[in-house]
Amino acid sequence: MNEVLKCLIERRSVRAFTDEPLKEEDINLILEAGKYAPTGMGKQAPSFIVTTDPEKIKYLSKLNASIMGKENIDPFYGAVCVITVLADSNVGTYVYDGSLAMGNMQNAAWSLGIGGCWIHRAKEMFETEEGKAIMAELGIGEQFVGIGNLILGYNAKETPETKPRKEGSVFYFK
Repeated sequence: MNEVLKCLIERRSVRAFTDEPLKEEDINLILEAGKYAPTGMGKQAPSFIVTTDPEKIKYLSKLNASIMGKENIDPFYGAVCVITVLADSNVGTYVYDGSLAMGNMQNAAWSLGIGGCWIHRAKEMFETEEGKAIMAELGIGEQFVGIGNLILGYNAKETPETKPRKEGSVFYFK
């Protein structure tokens, strides 16, 4: 089977990571895949915040957990890298563009032997005062909206088997 299709079919979400840091060159390849995701009219709405500092990851994780009304959980599952995708809300396709970037990066990570998982609540995280402060510190405009958090790391558990896809989800209109 073609390697791209194999990756797309076999990729699974990973929620348990070793503490081994990722190589910077691998993070950069994953980001390239995100930057080259299709965007509406080629407007390239997504932007990316990369966090590898363990204390900053803990801060983002606590911010994400607080949105769920939780205190003692880690919604980032001990990931060693978090890539938050934001997108420019002035672009009509910003949610779709950011979502495609997330998907491209998940698949790129898998192809490099790196596990990942899309963690929601990025929108709500960056609507908080803390999230707005992070964006301001980084020089990211207020028109940017959180799309998702991609947690990354090396898988600490055995990858689950790929489940068969449900029947009856494809329709041909000929």
